[in-house]
Amino acid sequence: MLVSSRRRLDRLKVLRLLDALEATSGSATSLYMPPGVPVPEIEKTLDIASVGEEVLTDVYKWVSRSTTGAVLFWGEQGKYLVLPPFPITEKLFCSGYDVEPLRSLLQREYVVGLILLRLGAYAIGVFRGEKLLSSKVGTGHIHSRHRKGGSSQRRFERGREKQVESFFGRVCSRVRERLEPYLGQLDYVVYGGERYTLLAFRKQCEFLGAIDDRTLRSSVNVREPRQATLEAAIGQVWSSEVIQWQV
Repeated sequence: MLVSSRRRLDRLKVLRLLDALEATSGSATSLYMPPGVPVPEIEKTLDIASVGEEVLTDVYKWVSRSTTGAVLFWGEQGKYLVLPPFPITEKLFCSGYDVEPLRSLLQREYVVGLILLRLGAYAIGVFRGEKLLSSKVGTGHIHSRHRKGGSSQRRFERGREKQVESFFGRVCSRVRERLEPYLGQLDYVVYGGERYTLLAFRKQCEFLGAIDDRTLRSSVNVREPRQATLEAAIGQVWSSEVIQWQV
C-alpha cells in the first residue's frame, strides 16, 4: 500500500530533488499539466500514466485544486507530485523522469512584485528571482473597533472607515511608485496578509487593475509586514508543494 507525505520545499531543495530523479534508472512517466485543465482530460492523463487506483483520487485532488498546474513523476524509483510556484504553461507527456521543463521554470529569474498588507502596516517589494530590487515599508494609524454601541459607535466606525480609506490610498501610491518602473519586466504579482483587507485594498486601488492578469491566486502567510518579513517571504513565493508516495 502506498502512503503519501506532503512537504513544502524551497527552490534549491526542489532542484536537488530533480537532479536526483534525473540520475535514476528504471521506467517512469512524467506529466506536465497546466492549471485549468478540464476534469475529463486530467482523468485521461492520469490513466495514461498508469497511476494506481489506490492513489488516483489523491493525485486528482491535488492536480484539480492547484492554481499553478502540476508535474507528476511516476516511476519505479520515485513517485512525486510537484505543485510549482509559478504556472506550468504547456501540457507534456514524457517517458522517463523528464525534469528539464520544471528545472527551467525554477531556474528562471522571474521579476515578482510582492505586496504584504495588514491594517496599519504594509511592505512592498520587487524581486528578480529572490534578489530584492526595490522596497518600501510603512505604517498608518487605524483605531481598533469600537464596542460600546449606539450613535457614538456609528460615528466612530465612520471615522475608522475614513482612516482605512486614507491608509489604502497611501499604500496604493507606494505600490505604484515601486512597481511602475518595472511594469515592462514584471512577470507576476503576489499578495500576503489578511484576506479581507487585501480584497478591500485591491478593490480601491485602481492601479492594480493594470497588473491583474499577472496576479497569482496563491498568497503568502505573514503576521507583520516589515522589511525582514518581506525579504523572508520571497522564499515562500518560490517554494513548491511536493507530495511523495512510498510503500
